[in-house]
Amino acid sequence: MPADGFSSLTRASAQRDIAIVTVTTLAVWALSAYFQWSEFFYALTRHWESLQLDELPIALLALTAGLTWLARRRYGQTQVQLRARAAAELRLSAALAANREFAHRHLQTQENERRHLARELHDELGQYLNAIKLDAVSMQSSATQSIVTPQAAAARIIRATDHVHGVVSDMIRRLRPVGLDELGLVAALENCVDQWRQRVPATDFNFTVHGRCDDLGETLNLTLYRLIQEGLTNSCKHAQAKHVDIALRRNETPNDDRLVLRVTDDGRGADTERTAAGFGLRGMRERVEMIGGEFRMENRPARGFSFEARLPLQGAA
Repeated sequence: MPADGFSSLTRASAQRDIAIVTVTTLAVWALSAYFQWSEFFYALTRHWESLQLDELPIALLALTAGLTWLARRRYGQTQVQLRARAAAELRLSAALAANREFAHRHLQTQENERRHLARELHDELGQYLNAIKLDAVSMQSSATQSIVTPQAAAARIIRATDHVHGVVSDMIRRLRPVGLDELGLVAALENCVDQWRQRVPATDFNFTVHGRCDDLGETLNLTLYRLIQEGLTNSCKHAQAKHVDIALRRNETPNDDRLVLRVTDDGRGADTERTAAGFGLRGMRERVEMIGGEFRMENRPARGFSFEARLPLQGAA
């Protein structure tokens, strides 16, 4: 029901209740005057004057006034609670809508990645495996009158195999960073940053680690790797930054047991409204908050962008 309709209904109900109370009060007054109830009760109770029963109506009037004040106070508190509940329901509705949108984008991202992998498997691996098979068949068949020497066919097989190996390795890296299992978090992150140094030699990358960060567990390792991976993508491809700082710090004090990751660049800033498929800033926030962390970002158009993720060490490994 719209708010205006609800207010109109509430006003109509209040006016009806006031009318009922007024009519009832006038009816009781008329009946009391007609039957002389006050004189009757006085005659009935005058033998107990020592109990001051004639003062009872005043006490009852005070009780009625007190109950009226109490009801009005409780009504006001109820209205405040109802408004707070309505505001909470609006926030919950907005959060649910945002979650549905994020889940939809996540499914789209998965489908796009699967489509891309399927295309690469067909275009890259399919034709190279077919070329390897043809060269192998030509080498095996002694009846083939081919001018291709076995050495040339073997060289082509080697080149095709190397290409297939490179394509498969790239697919594996996109699906999961292998270095996390083989080298540990810090070495895997350094390798990731080194790859970006090779791709974008004009950009200066500064990566620093403070504290022990190689015993964090699967969830934190993947979260940190994906955050840095997406942060470098945003800085280099979208913001076109010339300098990027990546700082990872582990606090191990009794009152502050958490990880802090900060990525800062001097690019043209981030488009916070960008909704293109991919991990994105919103996905970064969702991933951090999913394990109980805090995500903050500072956008300075034409002067740079930075984000900070604070991840709890307890319960996230």
